Amino acid sequence: MSQINKSNIPHFDAVVVGAGFGGLYAVHKLKNELGLTVRAYDTGADIGGTWYWNRYPGALSDTQSYIYRYSFDKELLQESTWKNTYLTQPEIFEYLSHVVDRFDLRSNYQFRTKVTAAHFNEETNLWQIMTDRGDEVTAKFFVTGLGLLSATNVPNFKGREIFKGEQYHTGAWPESGVDLKGKRVGVIGTGSTGVQLIIAIAPEVEHLTVFQRSAQYSVPVGKRPQSEEDIAKIKGNYDEIWKQVKSSAVAFGFDESTVPAVCVSKEEQDRVFEEAWNKGGGFRFMFGTFSDIATNPEANEAACEFIRKKIREIVKDPETVRKLTPTSLYAKRPLCDNGYYDTFNRDNVSLIDVKENPILEITPKGIRTTDGEYELDVLIYATGFDAVDGHYIKMDLRGRGGVTMREKWEDGPTGYLGITNTDFPNLFMILGPNGPFTNLPPSIETQVEWISDTVKYMVERNIKTIEPTQDAENEWLTTCSTIADATLFPKAESWIFGANIPGKKNAVRFYMGGLGNYRKVLEEVGYNGFAFDYAFADKK
Repeated sequence: MSQINKSNIPHFDAVVVGAGFGGLYAVHKLKNELGLTVRAYDTGADIGGTWYWNRYPGALSDTQSYIYRYSFDKELLQESTWKNTYLTQPEIFEYLSHVVDRFDLRSNYQFRTKVTAAHFNEETNLWQIMTDRGDEVTAKFFVTGLGLLSATNVPNFKGREIFKGEQYHTGAWPESGVDLKGKRVGVIGTGSTGVQLIIAIAPEVEHLTVFQRSAQYSVPVGKRPQSEEDIAKIKGNYDEIWKQVKSSAVAFGFDESTVPAVCVSKEEQDRVFEEAWNKGGGFRFMFGTFSDIATNPEANEAACEFIRKKIREIVKDPETVRKLTPTSLYAKRPLCDNGYYDTFNRDNVSLIDVKENPILEITPKGIRTTDGEYELDVLIYATGFDAVDGHYIKMDLRGRGGVTMREKWEDGPTGYLGITNTDFPNLFMILGPNGPFTNLPPSIETQVEWISDTVKYMVERNIKTIEPTQDAENEWLTTCSTIADATLFPKAESWIFGANIPGKKNAVRFYMGGLGNYRKVLEEVGYNGFAFDYAFADKK
């Protein structure tokens, strides 16, 4: 279907940005199944997306190994294997590399290339796409797999440029690694990344100083070896497993509870929480124990107090216990760990609460807070990401009438179904704003398959453009806000709503109705709420 290009600018049916789970699957669907010409770009030197950049020590998926993968190819499912219940970064990278080789995807990619601008041309109905290497191409379809957690966030502390030691962000970890043995290391941040990093490096550094802004609720991840017998049983039951995953809420491979915590005794609550604690997994603890942890303050407090009790049991120093113990709601993406609280029993680990003693500046020797200076050889920012919409507003992305995405999303990211946006025809966002809040690979597959089906529908009918109507987009945002407001999540300061970025508007960024319901919405909606521009009068 490639159009004749009268200029010297190369033209493709589709341009895909990103080489993570989303971008790779999009290239496969568009190229191998639809037979389109596809050019793909990624800023990394190789495939992997977030798993290319996040090579920090201890990097681990929070989803069990058997469902942190693609489900679209049964042979791929059967031939792939794993060692433990959870995958490390090197294992995920190895798996994705195998997928790329199996489906011949690497040849479509131009690596070490950042897409800096994409402008929709209303005369040609094509996207004009530019890169930092001087490339300029056009495409009818523009598919973005930019990742939820990929635009790194580095706080603008005074004096960062004068620190004489080494500085790193966990989301841009050197491929060659970092030698931390015997060094004085400071880690700023105790979110999921910080928790994993702290556990991993504590045994090898001379001293580790952790700068904590918010105390975290974290439960054991439950990482343990998985036997060949167990793996064989899983592979023999994959049809049912994936059916359950795709019809569930959070898509983590367990049955979400239907029992409210407020309807059982304190003893029963503790029994269920203890069982989940021993099984492992943050989402299991939040959604597999009781049905009202995320919605009922009383049930939420029961979960909070159970974790607080565990902290008091594990950590020996009373002052450290005080600092580590959260008092807020348990209403963020749930964390899980492999010994986080116990790490603070080590003699070479110190905890600084930066709400009590704020960071004043970075000095040549380390970090100065209101209670003194901490000398460091290495400073690591585990400060997270400008999540969901960060990459979109940093790109020069322009739609109809030259409107920029930054302007469009000034009051918070919009979008219809988490995939499309008014004024941006033929732009398909994988994990765009207001998509499902779940285990990501099943949501990615759901969205990419919808995108591929839609592109096929348009090609077969010679449709020039597709974009949502404003009414449909507004209605979807209302739906997402209504569902979020029925939970406790908006009441907690979290990256889920943009609270981790100074000056960023707090706004809904996810559909929290669950993957099963989201898939039903896509099926029931069809193309209602979309405006098509046909090339010919025949609109069959």
